[in-house]
Amino acid sequence: MAEKLFISWDDYNSTVEKLAIQIHNSYKPDLLIGIMRGGAPIIDVLSRVFKIKCAYLAVESYSGKGIEDKQGKLTFSREMSSTVQNLGGKILLCDDLSDTGITLNKSIEWLSKYPPLKGKITSIKTAVLWKKAKSTFKPDFCAVTLKTNPWIVQPFERYEEIRIEELKKKHENKG
Repeated sequence: MAEKLFISWDDYNSTVEKLAIQIHNSYKPDLLIGIMRGGAPIIDVLSRVFKIKCAYLAVESYSGKGIEDKQGKLTFSREMSSTVQNLGGKILLCDDLSDTGITLNKSIEWLSKYPPLKGKITSIKTAVLWKKAKSTFKPDFCAVTLKTNPWIVQPFERYEEIRIEELKKKHENKG
């Protein structure tokens, strides 16, 4: 079992804000693309701060119980989800972390071949909240570079351990 780094909501929000400042200082993207699920809360905040549209790319690599320190085979969605009519331009690809770097590398490759984007991308830069020590990928923007390789437990991940029955019981007496 990997060491765990528990992130509070305050730390999470502060880290996203640090990332936003780094991006603002040197890159003006036309479109934010978040790698799901970790990129979703990040691009939600960045799209509000930068006032630009976003898109979602579903990629699955970690799945199952007890495989926190292993990355499985990558599976990409058939389509990207967005309300943007004309995709392209300067893209900022966001994920929560660069663990091995494989997901970010393969996502860039997937985006360059994705028919609605093919030939329309002027640049792709990457942004992550955390980069682990073992990652071979160097993101363009990174809020925190870690000296170790912990399993990062983000504040919303506690819901992975909670069953709906527990939530119902918790709230049934609160009206």
